[in-house]
Amino acid sequence: MAKPITQFACSDCGMTYKKWTGRCDGCGAWNTIQEEVPLSQGPSKKSLGTMKGKRMALTDLATEETPPPRTLSGLSELDRVLGGGLVPASATLVGGDPGIGKSTLLLQAAAAFANAGHSVVYVSGEEATAQVRMRAQRLGLGDSAVRLASETNLRDVLTTLEAEKPDLCIIDSIQTMWVDTVDSAPGSVSQVRASSQELVSFAKRFGTSVILVGHVTKEGQIAGPRVVEHMVDTVLYFEGERGHQFRILRAVKNRFGPADEIGVFEMTGMGLAEVTNPSALFLSDRDSPAPGSVVFAGIEGTRPVLVEIQALVAPSQLSQPRRAVVGWDGSRLSMILAVLEARTGISFQGLDVYLNVAGGIRISEPAADLAVACALLSAREDASIPPETVVFGELSLSGALRPVAQAENRLKEAAKLGFTAAMAPKGCKTGDAGEMSLRLLPDLTTLVGEVFGAG
Repeated sequence: MAKPITQFACSDCGMTYKKWTGRCDGCGAWNTIQEEVPLSQGPSKKSLGTMKGKRMALTDLATEETPPPRTLSGLSELDRVLGGGLVPASATLVGGDPGIGKSTLLLQAAAAFANAGHSVVYVSGEEATAQVRMRAQRLGLGDSAVRLASETNLRDVLTTLEAEKPDLCIIDSIQTMWVDTVDSAPGSVSQVRASSQELVSFAKRFGTSVILVGHVTKEGQIAGPRVVEHMVDTVLYFEGERGHQFRILRAVKNRFGPADEIGVFEMTGMGLAEVTNPSALFLSDRDSPAPGSVVFAGIEGTRPVLVEIQALVAPSQLSQPRRAVVGWDGSRLSMILAVLEARTGISFQGLDVYLNVAGGIRISEPAADLAVACALLSAREDASIPPETVVFGELSLSGALRPVAQAENRLKEAAKLGFTAAMAPKGCKTGDAGEMSLRLLPDLTTLVGEVFGAG
């Protein structure tokens, strides 16, 4: 094991010495020679040692920085999720189930960028250029100035991109790329990590915006090491049910904008169409009011969204009744059922409970608790909620209803769609509710007694 080298330096001028001395030969100062502390210490033989690096320029929080420029794609829903457009030299990772429409969405985005005068390169590692061209013609994008390539060797891809220097490059998909310096098969953890690192580094050095397509696992997470999600600037998930025409583009990480924004698309014969008013679309197929049907006023990112929550309660012939949930958290449904039984005395034992969020959208915010409780009570007591009423609020384990944020925006969206009444927790900052009739409830007991006449 090599003996560590001791080094001394003058605290005034920085001149270095191999041994201590009383006077600095560089500046003439006395008693300024001190032993330098190593940059790193530990059992590793490859520690940084005592060699100094370049000193960084430090700024304070008050330093003003110009916001990064944005490039609009022409797809307003995509621009909304990206935080206002695509940032140059950024890296974006898009994941989704197979066949959900990732390639269709990115091909439409590439054509929109190209039509706006930007140079775009689309590299497909899964399909031949003829297949991509056929899809473009089917979508009516055959005349777009998008340059195509079918390649999996990352060295060839980077060489081409360095020569072309496009404004946008789309890699479909990152699992098909392979680096010849890594001894493993394409799609392995080491290959995905190395390929992503090279592409992100290229984006930062040459100012090209790079969009990577990633496969997902059975659990719905992007396949490969999680370090890939940390390397990129933005992570988007493309969600949707095969049986529904709606597709949700959701941002779960965004260094240049909000990380909880969504964009709504509708799958049509001509590709993905933007949905500028998701609430009207989600409620378009709503039938006449029936027990178990409640309209929830939610917030997704910065936009209010109204969706229908449906519940069905039926006698069970099984010793263990079913609890089936679509579009919501199953463990949270169990919590709502337990609170209803403990705080109001309404039991769901021996009953199958089915809960569904209509339209194929998934809800995760706690503000849906009150709407779910109303849907369950409505189905249990066979009493319909008035069709012109929207519901939102968070439910605590004590049975109290907790106020939620952006109540005024929820009410404005409901009033825009013709709703005239709302049920919400007491204490919500509703602002100017206009002509809407508000029923502010303090707890579950009031809900059960006044609204359903049960308990």
